[in-house]
Amino acid sequence: MSTQTLEEAVALTKKFTEKPSNEELLKLYGLYKQATEGDNLTERPGGFDFKAAAKYNAWLNFKGLSKVESENQYCQLADELASKYI
Repeated sequence: MSTQTLEEAVALTKKFTEKPSNEELLKLYGLYKQATEGDNLTERPGGFDFKAAAKYNAWLNFKGLSKVESENQYCQLADELASKYI
């Protein structure tokens, strides 16, 4: 488990010198939204807005996960990605 805060983990991701894969970015996004807002109760985006749909689904993947657990997983993922992208 990471000892950093969510804000520190977000700052860490901004230091990446290479862009993570779309899959990694979507996982970060989903965990961040779950940690900061809880379950995704928004309306599903239209069928042709693929980027919005991917983000919607990424957040939906963490439905039911507590804000604290989401934050812990985000921090852990940020640490793992930092070892690859910094």
